[in-house]
This record gives sequence, C-alpha cells and structure tokens, in this order.
Amino acid sequence: MSRYDALVIGAGYAGAVAARRLAEDGGKKVLVLERRPHVGGNAYDCPDKAGVLIHQYGPHIFHTNDRRVFDYLSRFTGWRRYQHRVIANLPRDNPEVIPVGKTTDGRFFFPVPFNLDSMKAAFGEKEGARLGQKLLDAYPAQSQVTILELRQNPDPEIAAIADYVYGHVFVHYTMKQWGQTPEEIDPATTARVPVRLSTDPRYFQDAYQGMPLEGYTPMFQRMLDHPDITVELGRDALERLELADGAVKLDGEPFTGPVIYTGQADELFSFRFGPLPYRTLDFGFETLERDCFQTHGTVNYTVDEPYTRITEFKHLTGQILPGITTIMKEYSRAYTGAEGEIPYYAIINPENNALYGKYKALAEQYPNLHLLGRLAEYKYYNMDAITAKALELTDRLLEKE
Repeated sequence: MSRYDALVIGAGYAGAVAARRLAEDGGKKVLVLERRPHVGGNAYDCPDKAGVLIHQYGPHIFHTNDRRVFDYLSRFTGWRRYQHRVIANLPRDNPEVIPVGKTTDGRFFFPVPFNLDSMKAAFGEKEGARLGQKLLDAYPAQSQVTILELRQNPDPEIAAIADYVYGHVFVHYTMKQWGQTPEEIDPATTARVPVRLSTDPRYFQDAYQGMPLEGYTPMFQRMLDHPDITVELGRDALERLELADGAVKLDGEPFTGPVIYTGQADELFSFRFGPLPYRTLDFGFETLERDCFQTHGTVNYTVDEPYTRITEFKHLTGQILPGITTIMKEYSRAYTGAEGEIPYYAIINPENNALYGKYKALAEQYPNLHLLGRLAEYKYYNMDAITAKALELTDRLLEKE
C-alpha cells in the first residue's frame, strides 16, 4: 500500500497549486513527480551565465482579474509592479509619411495592440490624429473595436484601417506563429483582432499585473515547501505509472488516491490514437555588453524577420545589472515529438479536438485520474487561468471527503 494519499504529475502551475491545496487543506501526503530537473514548468526562471535572470522557456508576465488567484499566489511571493507594454517593429512601407516612432535604420514601431498612438505612427501625426478622431466619433461608447466591425463600417477610410491592421499587425505574425497561410487562418480569429480607442499602451488590461519579486522559481519552491509534499525531480512518472482496466498502479502497486496528471494526454496513453499536433518554440539567447538592447520588454516583428519577437528580460524583472543584458529571439515551428522538443501550443480545430476527445474518454475510465493543464486538456491557458482551474479541481476533490 502506498505511503502517499495523492499523486501529482508535473510541478508547473497546475501541479504545484494542486499539490499544495491537497497537502495543506486536505491533509494528504502528496507525491509530485516532475520529469524536468526543476520546478515551475515553463514558467521556470534562472540566472544565465552572465547573471541575467532569464525565462528559460519564453517570457511569462503575470496578469489576472481573478482576486482569488492573485491572493493565493501572493502567499508565496511578493510582486514587482510591472505593466507590460509591447511594440511592433517593422519596415516602413511608405517613406513619404513622417513617422512618429522611427528607428535609426529606417524602420518604425507602434504600440500593440494597435491604438490611437499606433495610428499616428503608421499614418503620420496629422493624418493619424484625424483617422483616430474619426474612429472615436464612429464608436463613442466603445473602448475598442474589432477588425470585423471596422470592415463592416460604410466609411471606406474606416474599413481601410482594418485592412492596415490585418496586414501589419496580424496576418504575417500569425503565419509565423502557427505555420499557416492567410487562407488557412480562421476568419473568426481575424475578426476578433482589436483596435483600442485610446492611447493606453498596456498590453494587458487586468486589475492585477506584476512579476514575482524574486522570480517565478522561488515562488514555486515556496509553494511546494510543505512537510506533506514530496517532490522528486528528474523522474518520469510514465515509467512508474500503469493504467489498465480502470485501475491506476504506481510502481506496480494499486493507487486509489487522486492522480492529477498535467502532461500530454496522448503520451499518457502511448499515442494509441496517434499524436496530437502542437507548435513548439526555439529560443535564441544572446548576451550583449550594453545596458539595454531595446526600449520595451517585448518587441514583436509582425511583418518580416524569421522570429516572432525579441524579449529583453531586464525590462520584465527590473534587474539592475549595468553593462550587460540578455535578449531572446523566439521562433515558432511544428512540434515533431523529437527528443528535447517541448509542446507549447495546442492546435485547436475540430479534427484535433475530436482526436483529443478519444484520449479524454480513455481517461474518464479511471475514476481517480484527473487531467489538468494545457497539455492534459489540450487547451491554451494563461497562468492565472490554470491556477484557477487547479483551485477549482481541488475544491471538488476536497468537497468529496
């Protein structure tokens, strides 16, 4: 008989929050198995060789409107006040326009999402202000307007703004991110692309925004630091887990307590129905002998360049380290399942959802098995959303007792 009451597979947001709740509020002895040599999942951060605190698996900026989520995570970290701002950097396609935001190499930039200041950068100060006022007059009660709404406007100038945003902000960036042609991009997704009717440059509008004061990894370490939680790093749970005939075995022995699985659903069942498609990311880290490389933490390259964006971490973390900085270029491509690849984004469409449904049906044959998280549920979740999901799942598990 196992000496543990609950098993959690994965030490990212989903697993760490669930483990802490079960141990602290449920009085359970919890075993956490994590394949990687560290906690934190994709939110893991660490100093690089130059001493710059980097996000190893891409930039993570915390934001939420969920007070319960914010309060729960605040037990394990203080916060650095940080409002994320993103700009697009792209080649100027009309050199006759006097740009507001212009770089020394003839390129120009504007805030993303596209807003009234973006309008001036794209069309020049005077024309951009005129078009911006036209939008404000046309949509007086809205804080933002979608491409679809703009395209449906009978005023040809307003409809043309939608085409500009589509071509300069959305379509090329989306093609790089998802490996799709314009014809393959879901029209419903295109229609929802916003234009903000303000000069607010913040990427997120949530009530609570910030960065863990000492980094994400210390937050996870504190969350998992409980006498009834045992964390084993570098341990592949699938080598120790057996699922057969509706029963779960751990190390060859029946395990009847809750099992929370946060990994790939298809891998859990040995890809029985075939692999689920994902997008993966490659990161190019560069350490530079200068105070800073760019003006913002994230700069999107929405039209050209093979990478989607460049992140400079010191803007995010507030780290003071004179004369040295680290940037990261991000490249998106199809996930192949090769060793070392990480599945980052589920490719959501009816065909893939149907395939996932087969794996979900298999999982439902095991009453004590719970799929939780991006990979296990084949969905996209922000950090706050998956924290909320973990809290909700453990609420239900604790209520049953």
